[in-house]
Amino acid sequence: MKKSWITKMAAVLCLAMGITLIPANQLSVQAAEVIATVEGTVLSETTQELLHLSTKDGKMEIKLDSNTDASGCKLLLTGEKISVSVSHGSDGYLHAVKISSDVKTPGISIDTSTTATVIGVIDEKSNSEILFFNTQYGEMELKLDATTDISGCSMLVAGKTYEISCARGSDAYMHALTVKDSSATVKVVGGTTVTVSTLSPAPASALDSSTVTMSVSGTVSDKTKENLLYLDTKEGEMQFVIDSKTDSRNGLALMPDTKVTVTFYHGSDAYLHAAVIKGDSRNSLSTTLDHSSEATVTGTVLKKTTENKLFLDTKYGEMELKMDALNLDNVKGCKVLVKDKKITITCERGSDAYMHVTGITGA
Repeated sequence: MKKSWITKMAAVLCLAMGITLIPANQLSVQAAEVIATVEGTVLSETTQELLHLSTKDGKMEIKLDSNTDASGCKLLLTGEKISVSVSHGSDGYLHAVKISSDVKTPGISIDTSTTATVIGVIDEKSNSEILFFNTQYGEMELKLDATTDISGCSMLVAGKTYEISCARGSDAYMHALTVKDSSATVKVVGGTTVTVSTLSPAPASALDSSTVTMSVSGTVSDKTKENLLYLDTKEGEMQFVIDSKTDSRNGLALMPDTKVTVTFYHGSDAYLHAAVIKGDSRNSLSTTLDHSSEATVTGTVLKKTTENKLFLDTKYGEMELKMDALNLDNVKGCKVLVKDKKITITCERGSDAYMHVTGITGA
């Protein structure tokens, strides 16, 4: 019995001495040995250092480090389905040894002759199909494809700065062609991410006979601003810049839920620009105006405004005015009318007892 105890103690001592004498590099090899492979969906909490994965067995936290092989999947955005082989680390965490995912096949063509490069930060609402990219010019929506080259970045995660080359696809979306890590300085001002001292101002877009245009129909979103039209279409939400070249003669009133058709083109600033906005046709004037009754009124455009009627909130109360006498040469300081826009109008009384708008000036 005593001999058996001595033999066991000797074995334990030998094992302890053996572990002590193992070289450090061999210990790290042991730590990187794959103990399991798990499948799941990337969660929004994921960062460049820690992968949050939703699996059939629950939520897992897996560390990402310089030794992680992400050549088979650099896309760690919300909703991406991935497979991860893991090892035990000396810090008590599981560590990602290799990450892989299924390759998606693109179903659209991309016009690479209209490539633009932008720098910004990936928003946390981005997913495996669409990048919401905050730039100094505003938020862009960029689609990701199997052909998107992300070899220039360590991993694609929310909250990090990247340089993206993009081009327009046959589905009217901008598509990311290449993605690279960027060391650009960024700051958040009023909730908008701005890239500083890296990009020059966006060049003016030109519309001429050689410009390729496309058309899409949809309803105006309540996020629409004077210089940016948000359009809800069957393919999803699209954004169009409204600039000095936009023909809005038949689409002046961009109120929420208004149906319009937009003819657009790809600008040199990587945005889609509205060339023509067309809504309901404006009625022709069918009454006689009393020019001696001309008045000037200042107020705020109300949501129920249409191409044919302007509803204006003034200090005297709500006014309802017809738009059939409006000469667009008399529209100054605003390209379109959006809800809550402050304007000053000139109007005259018609023989139909309505006041008719004859001019509009943006406040």
